[in-house]
Amino acid sequence: MSSAPPERRGAHRLAASPSAYLRSASEQPIDWHPWGPEPFALAARTDRPILLDVGAAWCHWCHVMDEGTYSDPEVARLILQHFVAVKVDRDEHPEVDRRYQRQVSALTGQGGWPLTAFLTPAGEVFLGGTYFPAQDAMGRPGFRRVLKEVARIWREEPGRARENAGAIRAALARIEGTPPSAPAATTAFVAQVRDHIHQSYDVVNGGFGSAPKFPHPTAVSFLLWEAFAHGDDTSAARASETLRRMVDGGLYDQLGGGFHRYAVDEGWHVPHFEKMAADNGPLLGVLVEGARRFGDARLLEAIAGTVGWIRGVLGDPAGGFAASQDADNAPGDDGGYFTWSRPELKAVLAPEELRLVSRVFGVGADGRMPHDPERNVLYRLQTLAEASEGLSLPAGTAESVFAGAVAKLARARAARPPPAVDRARYANLNGALVRALVPAARLGGDALALEDARRAADVFLRTGFRPEQGVAHQLGPDGASGFGHLDDQAEFALGLLELAGATLDRRYLDAAEAILAVVDREFPDATGLLRDLAPGLYDGPLVGALAEPTYPLEDSPHLAANAAVALAHLRHAALTGRTEGVDRARSLVAALVPRVGGAGLFSAGTALAAGLLETEAARIVIEGTDAAAERLARAAEGAWHPNAWVFRGIPPAPFTLPEELVGQSGGREARALICFGTRCLPPVTEPAELSRVLLRGGRSSTP
Repeated sequence: MSSAPPERRGAHRLAASPSAYLRSASEQPIDWHPWGPEPFALAARTDRPILLDVGAAWCHWCHVMDEGTYSDPEVARLILQHFVAVKVDRDEHPEVDRRYQRQVSALTGQGGWPLTAFLTPAGEVFLGGTYFPAQDAMGRPGFRRVLKEVARIWREEPGRARENAGAIRAALARIEGTPPSAPAATTAFVAQVRDHIHQSYDVVNGGFGSAPKFPHPTAVSFLLWEAFAHGDDTSAARASETLRRMVDGGLYDQLGGGFHRYAVDEGWHVPHFEKMAADNGPLLGVLVEGARRFGDARLLEAIAGTVGWIRGVLGDPAGGFAASQDADNAPGDDGGYFTWSRPELKAVLAPEELRLVSRVFGVGADGRMPHDPERNVLYRLQTLAEASEGLSLPAGTAESVFAGAVAKLARARAARPPPAVDRARYANLNGALVRALVPAARLGGDALALEDARRAADVFLRTGFRPEQGVAHQLGPDGASGFGHLDDQAEFALGLLELAGATLDRRYLDAAEAILAVVDREFPDATGLLRDLAPGLYDGPLVGALAEPTYPLEDSPHLAANAAVALAHLRHAALTGRTEGVDRARSLVAALVPRVGGAGLFSAGTALAAGLLETEAARIVIEGTDAAAERLARAAEGAWHPNAWVFRGIPPAPFTLPEELVGQSGGREARALICFGTRCLPPVTEPAELSRVLLRGGRSSTP
C-alpha cells in the first residue's frame, strides 16, 4: 500500500466550484476533491480508502465540522496521509447523497448531515457516521482516533473492510427484496395511512411525532382531503391545529417571514435556524390550502410573510430563486441573528412596547435557547387581546402598537450581519416554489408573486429546458447542468401546470406535457416505478454507487418524486379534460402501494394521489365583468377543493371544459359555472353559495 501522499491541491479544485459549500472549504488544509472520476481513480491507483463528506451550505453541523474538525492540523495530516478526500454538496448532487445516505443508514441505523462515509476505491461504504469532533467530545469519538483506526483496518484488516461493504450491500438487497406489507386494495391502503397519521399526531402540540419536530405538509394536505372526502371533522381539526401551531411557533420567523427547517422541541418553540426553499415551498402551498379551507387570518399573515421572505431573500435578479439561507452568520454562531436577549429588546422598544411584545412573543418562556437561556426565539405565546390586558394602552391601540414594535424589531435585526444565502438555482426547488407562489398569488391577488413565479419558470425554460430531455437540475455560471433527475421533472412540471392554469399561457402547458412525456418514457423500470435518475439522460459521471438504481417512493418528509408525478398527471388531466393522465396516475399509484404500505406518515403523498384518483376534479368558470363577478371570482379563489381550477370566462383550447358547461356559457351576468368531472351544476350567483358548493364537492350535503 502506498504511503506517500500527493501534494495538496484541494484549494485549487474547490475555489472555482459553483457550490457555495465546496467553495467555503477551499481554504481548509484538506486535499479535497469534488465528486467525479478522478478521486476514485486515485484511490484505486494508490490503494487508499475514500473519505466522503456530504453536506450543504445551510447545514449548521456541517459548519461545525468544517470549522473544528477539518481545520484541525492533525486531522488534515491523517487524511492527507491515508485517504482520498471527496466533498459533495447534497443540494448540487442529491443523487450522490441519496445513495450514500442509504448505505450509511443500513450500517448505523441513522443518517443526516454532515454525512461522513469511508468508501472502498470502488465506492462502497464500509464505515460511516455523521458529525465527528476533532477529539473525543459530547459522547462522540474524536475524528483523529476514527481516522487512525480506519486507516489501520484498511492497512491491516482489508478483508474486514470489504466484509462490511458486502454486509451493507446484502442488507440493502434484503430491504429491497422485502417491501413492507400493504393492503391489496388501494382504498384499504389509504385507510391504513390515515390511521397511521392520526396515531402519530401530537394531541398536545399539533404536528406529528415528537422532538425533533419536522413539518409534514403533505400529511396535512392528506388530512384536508380526508376531511373533504369523508366528512371527517377530526382530520380537519388536526390539519387546522397543526398549521396554526406551526405559524405561531418559533418554526415560523415572526419578524422576517418564512419557516426554519425544524423544531428541536415538541412544541415548535426553538428551531434549527436554516431556512430552505425545500421547506418553504411545500409549507407555503399547504398554508394556502389551510387558508382557503378555514379562512384563518393568521394563516393569511403567514402566507404574506413567507411570500415576502421568498421574494426578498431567495429572489434572484435574473429570475428564479436561491436554494437556502444559512442558520448561522459567523463561525461558532447558533441562531444569533434570529434570537433576542432582553437588553437587546429593551434597547429597541419603548417600555409599553416591550411589555406587550414580551407577552405576545413569550420572552423568557419556552423559546429560550438551550445553550444560552438569555437569548429568546420569538413565538406567539398569547394573543394580542390576552397580552394587552392590564397594560396602560389606549383603548383600541394594541394592534397598532404591536405592529409598530414588530417593525422596529425587524429594522434592528436587519442591521445585524445576516446569514449567508446559497444562491444556487435548482429546478426541483424552483418548481416547488412556483407551485406554491401561484395559488398564493391567486388567493391574495398578489400580482408580484405571480410575476415572481413566471420569471422563475421562464429562466429555466430559456436556459435549462430541452423538450426531449426535460429540465436540468441547476442553472450555474456556465449554463445548465444535471439532466435526468426525476425530482426536477416532477416538481417543475407541477409548477408549470399551476402557471398554465393561472395565465392560460400555452408555453407552460406545452413544457409541462413535454416533461411528463420524458418521465413516462425515460424513468420507469419494469415494475412501473420511477427511478431517481434516467439512465439515458443522466449526464453525470457513473462512479461510486451511481450505477445503483434508487427509487424516491416515500416522503422525506416532503412529497416523494413518484407521488409528485402521479399528482402532476392528475392536475394535468383536470386542467385539460384529457383522461390519459388519470390512467397514468392510476398505474403509478398501483405500483407504489405495495412498496410504501408500511411507511405510514411518510406515504402520505401516495395516499393523497390515491384519494384524488377517486375525487372528481372541479372546474369553475366565472362569467361577467362587473363588481358582482369580481366578488364571485374572489370567492372561487378563496374557496377550497382538493383539485380545482378557476377560469375567468371560457378558456381557450387546449384548456377544455365539459360540453355541458360550454353550452351554458356566454351570458353577461355575473355567475359561476361549476363542473365536477363531467357533471355540471346550475349556475351560482352568490359567493357564499359558491364556497359551500366547492367544499361539498357538488354533493347535496357533506358526507
